Amino acid sequence: MEYFIIIISSIFINNIVLSQILGICPFFGVSSKVNTAAGMGAAVTFVMAINSIVVYFLQKLLVAWNIEFMQTIVFILVIATLVQMVEIILKKLSPSLYQALGVFLPLITTNCAVLGVAITMTQKDYNLLEGFVYSVSIAIGFALALVLMAGIRERLELCDLPKGVKGVPVALIIAAILAMSFMGFSGLV
Repeated sequence: MEYFIIIISSIFINNIVLSQILGICPFFGVSSKVNTAAGMGAAVTFVMAINSIVVYFLQKLLVAWNIEFMQTIVFILVIATLVQMVEIILKKLSPSLYQALGVFLPLITTNCAVLGVAITMTQKDYNLLEGFVYSVSIAIGFALALVLMAGIRERLELCDLPKGVKGVPVALIIAAILAMSFMGFSGLV
């Protein structure tokens, strides 16, 4: 039951983008097309999943060596390494997705959502499996928010919107409505 609560609360109730307002840069930058949003969601999910395992063991080492103050720097280095790995894999396997993600792919390194999850995982003192489930669930929630936003934005491109609302204003309105709708899940757990 504990894992179910972690999954539901991470995806819907404490959605990293819509509730905690982390990872906004790729949320607005990559959410114009569903394919690109899904690709970014998959890349972030991969990075967060591997990162959760590496961070768990690194945190144990940092505590054992009494250098917990190095946590943020070490976590950023791990994230940067994983993002480089994802970038190399995408460039080889899916050049079109690699081109579509553009500058936002390397920005996963500085995505505060990825770092925030790593730090939160250690603060909540999750064991390895709980941390993995938490990280993957957060990443799924991130991907869900991206794809929902992209789907709505694609549909709105077909609509005749007033000139003053097109672009960034409508994206902010959509984000606000999505955030409010996800707040409705807060009564579940």
